[in-house]
Amino acid sequence: MSQTSPTAQPQDSSPFARLAGQRQVASFLTQAVQTRQISHAYMFTGPIGSSKTDTAIALAKAVLCKDGGCGSCDDCIRVSRRSHPDFHIVEPEGASSYLIEQIHELIHDAALAPMRSRRKVYLLTRADMLRGAAANALLKTLEEPPASVVFILLARTLESVMETIVSRCQVVAFRYIPEVEAIQALIDQTGTTEKEARIALAASGGSLTGAREYLGSNARRDLRLKVLGAIEGLPDGDELDALQAARELTVLLSAPLDELIIEQERQLAEGADFLSKGALTALEQRQKRVRTARERERIAETLNVLRSWLRDVLLAGIGRGDDIVNSDFSYNISRCAAHSDAAGLARALLATDAAQERIAYNVSVQSTLESLLLSMQRELKPELKQPSR
Repeated sequence: MSQTSPTAQPQDSSPFARLAGQRQVASFLTQAVQTRQISHAYMFTGPIGSSKTDTAIALAKAVLCKDGGCGSCDDCIRVSRRSHPDFHIVEPEGASSYLIEQIHELIHDAALAPMRSRRKVYLLTRADMLRGAAANALLKTLEEPPASVVFILLARTLESVMETIVSRCQVVAFRYIPEVEAIQALIDQTGTTEKEARIALAASGGSLTGAREYLGSNARRDLRLKVLGAIEGLPDGDELDALQAARELTVLLSAPLDELIIEQERQLAEGADFLSKGALTALEQRQKRVRTARERERIAETLNVLRSWLRDVLLAGIGRGDDIVNSDFSYNISRCAAHSDAAGLARALLATDAAQERIAYNVSVQSTLESLLLSMQRELKPELKQPSR
């Protein structure tokens, strides 16, 4: 199914009123909520940074809140915190796909009655990674879903998703949001500065949702500073220094996620009063998956920070120092640019992409970072440039 033309405009009280750069999508979903014509399954397609996740969160609030997504009640707050028992975010656990066990658990859980609200919402963040047995297992549930369940599937392109899955969903297309719009949206929504908005977008890989979460997290801001601090000495050091920097980053990434663990312990304590032993076990398993997903996010963010720094060095090297993102490290960036060339920096950027792919396939984080930082060091090692002839 395709997106229909919107007729209802999102009001200030609508959960979709503040979606950045997606007025048509907001109007379309507002109409669906107002007319109580919410589909059993949606397919949100669009590039990174197009507010798909924000919209999915807003739709979950509209479905689970008694007032259609007021934003201030306990249900809405729990959805925002990803702690609502009837709102499930399902990330792929396999290196390149969802696991069949994940989908079987989802199907079993979907058949159970909601715990707090009248309905349940399942958000699958990578519909393009639904393949083989996992996809086939989900198809029947998408075709004949329980009346109380809403599925939201996210994908970058429609073509990347199995046609049989697409055909069972209401497709909602999201447009690309230019960087200038994304920056302004962050400034409007958070009151941050343009400089901090650019840093947040770079650290989150262009995701507005991730950028907003970055701006609200001292831990994530601190992670960026430590990542850039760890690589600051690469050009002047030797291979042992690069390996030491990799070990430091590995320790940073494996550090306990204190805030998340505290919140999860609170959820378990609350659930102990009314959940069965089996339900508590399922909750603990779900929490473990959430921790794994957060660890992957920290790794992705670290690589995003490294990419942004390398791009800054490249920009400084071609005389565009005013355009760099990490301006608080401008001295180090300019110094590296003076001894680097575009080809070498391009190779370092490709090495960063390769590192992300290796980690996605469960290669050791430390060994991957060691290989990456050694590659970066080779490209950034200060050497006197040959005089032009």
